[in-house]
Amino acid sequence: QLVQSGGGLVQTGGSLRLSCVFSDVSGYSFAWFRQAPGLEREFVAAVRWSGGHTYYSDSVKGRFAISRDNIKNAVYLQMNNLKLEDTAVYYCARGRPILSEVRNARAYKSWGQGTQVTVSA
Repeated sequence: QLVQSGGGLVQTGGSLRLSCVFSDVSGYSFAWFRQAPGLEREFVAAVRWSGGHTYYSDSVKGRFAISRDNIKNAVYLQMNNLKLEDTAVYYCARGRPILSEVRNARAYKSWGQGTQVTVSA
């Protein structure tokens, strides 16, 4: 139901765009999470169905942008000015979280397969 693409190897300061295509986007909110080796999965960004409001973690705010295309059933994560600490496996997710749960991975029921992003010096 969710197919991710994008990712790869980039130098610090570079950019990448991740994409996620869903079978159905109506009424859902979407998010990106990431997980680095040995660490827990962490919230990166989300866009709610209602109003299209966006949310970001402090570590990516101002560098990353989440967007959605309801015609293409897709969600994107544009990542600019990448840093070494952005290296992780990135996952897209779909769900219907309440506002207070938008950053909580447990609020999302459908997940992409994950894609590796590696930032090198």
